[in-house]
Amino acid sequence: MYNPDSSYATEFIDHGEIIESIRFAEEKSSDHNYIRSLLEKAAEAKGLSHREAAALLLCEDPEIITGIFNLANDLKHRFYGNRIVMFAPLYLSNYCVNGCTYCPYHFKNKTIPRIKLSQERIKEEVTALQDMGHKRLAIEAGEDPRNNPIEYILESIKTIYSIRHRNGAIRRVNVNIAATTVENYRRLKEAEIGTYILFQETYHKENYERLHPTGPKSDYRWHTEAMDRAMEAGIGDVGLGVLFGLNTYRYDFIGLLMHAEHLESKYGVGPHTISVPRICPADDISTDDFPDAISDDLFCRIVAVLRLAVPYTGLIISTRESPEVRAKVLDLGVSQISGGSKTSVGGYAGDAPEEENSSAQFDISDNRTLDEVVRWLISTGHIPSFCTACYRQGRTGDRFMALVKNGQIANCCAPNAMLTLAEYLKDYASESTAKEGYKLIRQQVEEIPGEKVRKLTKDYLIRIENGERDLNF
Repeated sequence: MYNPDSSYATEFIDHGEIIESIRFAEEKSSDHNYIRSLLEKAAEAKGLSHREAAALLLCEDPEIITGIFNLANDLKHRFYGNRIVMFAPLYLSNYCVNGCTYCPYHFKNKTIPRIKLSQERIKEEVTALQDMGHKRLAIEAGEDPRNNPIEYILESIKTIYSIRHRNGAIRRVNVNIAATTVENYRRLKEAEIGTYILFQETYHKENYERLHPTGPKSDYRWHTEAMDRAMEAGIGDVGLGVLFGLNTYRYDFIGLLMHAEHLESKYGVGPHTISVPRICPADDISTDDFPDAISDDLFCRIVAVLRLAVPYTGLIISTRESPEVRAKVLDLGVSQISGGSKTSVGGYAGDAPEEENSSAQFDISDNRTLDEVVRWLISTGHIPSFCTACYRQGRTGDRFMALVKNGQIANCCAPNAMLTLAEYLKDYASESTAKEGYKLIRQQVEEIPGEKVRKLTKDYLIRIENGERDLNF
């Protein structure tokens, strides 16, 4: 039986409820009065249920689709403004004991080099990332209790936070590692991580077990209930995601929203972020083996409807997607993107051995440098933000969501985005990027509504120009 408050994965992600929701959506998607009522409801920025969102997603009326896109853009700007948060993944190890059929890290793959970064190599990688201008990382590692124990992850986090190179510093480490115990999540919280991220891959239990035939990850319930354990351990910010293309998009789209509803219902706060990766080729993995892969047009609609359904949640898109697709979804609700990314273990340091550059988890479609991505965002009127202040000021979990919902977060985020962009422009940007970036900041700072905040932001910008760093609201 479907129960969003249940502690059991098969009850808060109930197969029967998903099937009924798909039938409901198919029936209602052509009911124009109902669909228009959903757009009106979504415009109130209070979100949509998984059934309502599914009906919108299945509607094929071009006029409605245009309305969805326009509203998604409006809601994104209403809560997140024109800020785009920047981050990069850092792969620590690709040793893995799981048998996932869509990931080249699966233990049967004998062609991919197996690499685990030492703490010294992590220092080199982080220094290279700092020299690019990054302030926020998402660390990744395969699941291998012997090679990648929680102690290795915790030591690596400590190493990352300790590194200072020139004006560089990683101020926030998000963690994307395998499902673990409440005690280990407590240890991650004590290590001062940002968001704990774990992709479900697919919510269809039967297909999940087929795609994960061996290893700890094959336990559907253990994996699906990981966010409950993380929140029980005190981690207030968690990130969900499915790998679109592994299963039918309708099923996983609904399951994803049901998971968000479960967290909101049981813990009072939904996911901090939702990622929307698509299956893509890598090493011995071919997309031809996955017939449920989705088109660019459908992908854009999924992003837009997610923004309507969960208006307060950050939406993330990675360099899996091409520059053209990333440009499209930027106006459909995406609020965080990666830039200058490497998906191989040891891919950032210039002297990385050749085998480290061939250890990628997936092929990158956007190969632009961080500076090129920043300049592109600026040219579209967006403020690339390297801000991490909320985590260090305690604005996390339900406190962060409350500030987003009442619009107060903009009083912090907009100025902080400009301040961190000014740091980037001063320390790392090319001459052309700096010229356009400073022009954008001069324009944007005058649009800060509060006179006191506007004046203090201008003062901070002067202090940054004179060499101070990490000034924030």
